Amino acid sequence: MTAAKRAPQPGAEDLTEHLRDRWSVSVFDADHEISETETRLLLEAARWAPSAGNSQPWSFLVLPRGSAGHETFVPHLSRGNSGWVPRASIVFVAVAQVGPGPDGKGPKWTGYSYYDLGQAAAHLTVQAASLGLSSHQFAGFDHDAVAAAFGVPDWWKVMTGIAVGRHGDPAQVDPRDAEREERERVRRPLAEVAYADKWGTPWA
Repeated sequence: MTAAKRAPQPGAEDLTEHLRDRWSVSVFDADHEISETETRLLLEAARWAPSAGNSQPWSFLVLPRGSAGHETFVPHLSRGNSGWVPRASIVFVAVAQVGPGPDGKGPKWTGYSYYDLGQAAAHLTVQAASLGLSSHQFAGFDHDAVAAAFGVPDWWKVMTGIAVGRHGDPAQVDPRDAEREERERVRRPLAEVAYADKWGTPWA
């Protein structure tokens, strides 16, 4: 039984289905192509995420498989990610604005830029799920090399990649990538992450 067929894990049963059934797919269908309409919806989902003072301190490199940008990005993947990421239909590279540009413009509260970018990325992946697509967020690539290759300004910081596509057949990929599909999904109990009255006192 693949991870896609597993029953919801304890505590997740009553979540909205796009959160309940979310998991980081490592086997993508290399023949699936994402449409421009779908890509636009994913970006709109990120665009409408909340941010501190509506500063929207995020940008994305949009790299569909087969595009020039995708070909530029792939050589910078870590060895562990070089097998499965290129099979995804599209990769978004998430970038946070961490300071003002030469014109002095930038987010008023740069300390929240990473938090805000995280929300935009989360919105994008939930929208992907609503379209029947799978996603896997990753950080295994040469961030500095990617920033240089794409001309990312110094006041922006390359953070993570988001691979999106249709789930593929584990039998058609490297066994090491297929093995990822069978890893048990676990989370820390709420008692370790939700506190009340004082730090370390579990919320009921």
